[in-house]
Amino acid sequence: MTAKPATLLAVDVHYSSDEAGESACVAGIVFHNWDDDKPAKTCISHISNVANYVPGEFYKRELPCILQLLAEHDLQPDCIIIDGYVYLDGTSKPGLGCYLHEALAGKVSIIGVAKSSFSAIPASFGICRGESIKPLYITSLGMDLTTAQASIATMHGEYRLPTLLKQVDQLCREAGDKPASHA
Repeated sequence: MTAKPATLLAVDVHYSSDEAGESACVAGIVFHNWDDDKPAKTCISHISNVANYVPGEFYKRELPCILQLLAEHDLQPDCIIIDGYVYLDGTSKPGLGCYLHEALAGKVSIIGVAKSSFSAIPASFGICRGESIKPLYITSLGMDLTTAQASIATMHGEYRLPTLLKQVDQLCREAGDKPASHA
């Protein structure tokens, strides 16, 4: 009997505002192997009336968007890769990923991939991909840091940002710039 392949999900959220208020477009890319170069599935959800950004409480804005994507598309990943941090200091100060892990009852591993360093994050959380000298900062919960870093390092793409993480960023931005009825 063969084991079912892992279900990996990369997510990203794009925000916009108009006369109706703040809205968001959250995109997800499902894939099964860390080195996949193409998604197995893409998903998009549009959210109206998102919470305002509050410094230090970013998760309150982004978490409901990710949870809506999971619910609307009946996604049950083994691991979710977010654009941001699981822990803001690497180990104990909760970030978006920690709150997401908690909201999913600790059943899903979360990897945070941040493009910029948070002031309290040690350099040991950074990995360099391709020929880039600028690191990506990796944090995780439900998966040890070494495995999370190795997983992101082996993702497809020769540049700093893995192919599928770049694609999910583009997908949410492009879909977020279209009216919800056309996405």
